[in-house]
Amino acid sequence: MINIPAFYAQSIVTHMKIKVYLIPGQGADYRLFDNLKIDGCYEVVKISWIVPEKKMKMRDFALKIAEQIDTSSRYSLIGVSLGGMICSELTDEFLPEKVIIISSAKCRNELPGRYRFMSKVPINKLVPARLYKWGSYIAQPLFEPDRKNGKETFKAMLKAKDPQFLKRTADMITNWEKRTYNSDIIHIHGDNDYTIPVKNVDADYVIKDGSHMMVYTRGEELSRLINQLLK
Repeated sequence: MINIPAFYAQSIVTHMKIKVYLIPGQGADYRLFDNLKIDGCYEVVKISWIVPEKKMKMRDFALKIAEQIDTSSRYSLIGVSLGGMICSELTDEFLPEKVIIISSAKCRNELPGRYRFMSKVPINKLVPARLYKWGSYIAQPLFEPDRKNGKETFKAMLKAKDPQFLKRTADMITNWEKRTYNSDIIHIHGDNDYTIPVKNVDADYVIKDGSHMMVYTRGEELSRLINQLLK
């Protein structure tokens, strides 16, 4: 019998784990997933946002984000809101084992009408980047009242945002060109989502009273569902 030192044994186990990459929403960061408990048999990696180049398209931004993903080993993707859109793009380019998007859209057709309107009447281009951040402080609690259950965390995440990131990703969403999506994507949505209303999406799982913020405010419930889906 060969005795393997505990340190090396742990390293082998860690290396064998399937990685689960978590991609947050536009107004969020790694803290959005604080209440999400992924089974210990997976290695969780939280993706960090970068500021996209000016006029960068969603697909190109997704490929830039993919530089943080080890596509040479087994992995799955979980994305929320903008993160889910990035996941949808990456599913066309790579071969993740599972793709789960939450409170998001798989293609342009699942976005609410205001985005399609702004693509035809691009008034958003007239708004300075610094006002995007100020506007987010105002709009977020109005659009998503469930934010009150994690108010300080959501405020802190917005405070940390680069104004250019908010403006450029807003332009990116408005001008998203993707019309089709991979049918293997698993879509979880709340029926009380004001940002991307459930009526616009073809969801596989609809969470009763779930909001756009539910990955944080309903973390325990979503954790159970996600761990089942990952298996």
